[in-house]
Amino acid sequence: MEKNSLAETLQKVREVNPLVHNITNVVVTNFTANGLLALGASPVMAYAAEEVADMAKIASSVVLNIGTLNPQTVESMIIAGKAANEANVPVIFDPVGAGATSYRTVTAQRIMKEVKVSVIRGNAAEIANVVGEKWEIKGVDAGNAEGNVIDIAINAAEKMNCVVVITGKEDIVSNGKTTYLVAGGHPILTKVTGTGCLLTSVIGAFAGVDKDLIRASVAALSFYGIAAEKAAQKTAEMGPGSFQIEFLNQLALVSSEDIVQHSSFRQV
Repeated sequence: MEKNSLAETLQKVREVNPLVHNITNVVVTNFTANGLLALGASPVMAYAAEEVADMAKIASSVVLNIGTLNPQTVESMIIAGKAANEANVPVIFDPVGAGATSYRTVTAQRIMKEVKVSVIRGNAAEIANVVGEKWEIKGVDAGNAEGNVIDIAINAAEKMNCVVVITGKEDIVSNGKTTYLVAGGHPILTKVTGTGCLLTSVIGAFAGVDKDLIRASVAALSFYGIAAEKAAQKTAEMGPGSFQIEFLNQLALVSSEDIVQHSSFRQV
């Protein structure tokens, strides 16, 4: 995979302005919308069961996020996901907190069973719990556990027949056969709520313009990491509030040239 191809995918996002249909959680709705707008995508938040199918069919991608669960939203996610499948629209799934409660775990597994998901993104604990492997989780944050995260990504991709993205100190992208490690980002991302959820939607934007889901995911992760690094550098010693605002700025400012110069990834 060439860095130039990642840069071209970013350029395509900004040229196409993909419509990303988000059924996400109440904590992150505003941040997600602003982040997608800054990137150059077009966000829409439609939740009502009566309209999600229509919206999903005209979207470039559909993002499902179970951060704040309730039964009505789950049903809307299933309807939207199935409509997206019928229209060949990629579905990106964020199983927030899977493993923290049985309801979250069962819901995540139900979505994976009833909807053909193109990309699932989560931390190691969430992905492990979706595929039935035990991994400690604290609230909606990854806990500590022994285990090879690369193996979990590969096994999960094979079991679920989709691209798996596991984010952490180093991000992993795998379809079960091809696996990449992506470096980048900054620890302060963990001090701003919704940065993981926004990342899932950014992957949705990239997947909405590039059918090569491995490349789309690596491009999105590289772009996001570079934006975070630049924002952290500009707001050093200023705290997470300043970082959050500058991060939105950098999502708009990171260029294709930045991707070529600063992205860091390797196949394993």
